[in-house]
Amino acid sequence: MLPEVPTEGRIPFLDLTIPIHWENHAILMFGIWFVLVPFAIMVVRFGKGKPTTYGIPRGTPKWAFPEVCWALHFYGLYTAILLALAGAGFAMLLTGGFSGSLHAWFGVGTIGLGVLQIISAQFRGSHGGRKAPTSDPDDRTTWGGDHFDMTPQRWWFEAWHKTAGYFALFLAGGAVATGLSQFWVLGIAIALAVVVIGGLITAVVLQGRGYNHDTYLSVYGTHPDHPFNRRRFAQMLEEKDRKP
Repeated sequence: MLPEVPTEGRIPFLDLTIPIHWENHAILMFGIWFVLVPFAIMVVRFGKGKPTTYGIPRGTPKWAFPEVCWALHFYGLYTAILLALAGAGFAMLLTGGFSGSLHAWFGVGTIGLGVLQIISAQFRGSHGGRKAPTSDPDDRTTWGGDHFDMTPQRWWFEAWHKTAGYFALFLAGGAVATGLSQFWVLGIAIALAVVVIGGLITAVVLQGRGYNHDTYLSVYGTHPDHPFNRRRFAQMLEEKDRKP
């Protein structure tokens, strides 16, 4: 342990000095960013249902397959951000604020992107589609929604959400690495290697076995009259015509 890492911290409003067990902080943050968050990502990446003509049946409960993957993703990430804010806030409270160390910057960047993910989710737009509660399954004119129509709002939300999510994991890796350089915990180092290698192998196997279904096709189906399906098919034809 490096000498600049404090071993005691003070809780101002209680006027109480307590020992700091950094291994608990390390375990919490590792569990959040390398167990809970990857699980929430993997379950929605590989847990979607196989596409059918009209996608997820109308009235499917939130905690039933295939809707359950989005429920786990949603609640898993919200829980992760709340726990990360609590863990970081308590550490800063005990040490007197932001330390300015490389670990602190990586940590703030990770949590900052996580918070922005929660905020950006409020702008994902409406769902729409045949299965929407406000839609008439027999009247396509009532199926409109940002996701079903893939409006620019939904398109850019997905572009941000997916990209920022992977950047957050990258920063989390930096936070763990710099944290271990300040306070070495062998178990965390071993667990990190196991999670990274195990996650890579799992993702490759699931991808290779065809479990990474297209989100739009999984949710709304493969029907050629769906707006985004029409656009993608037209784009394929244009690209085909441009080839010599």
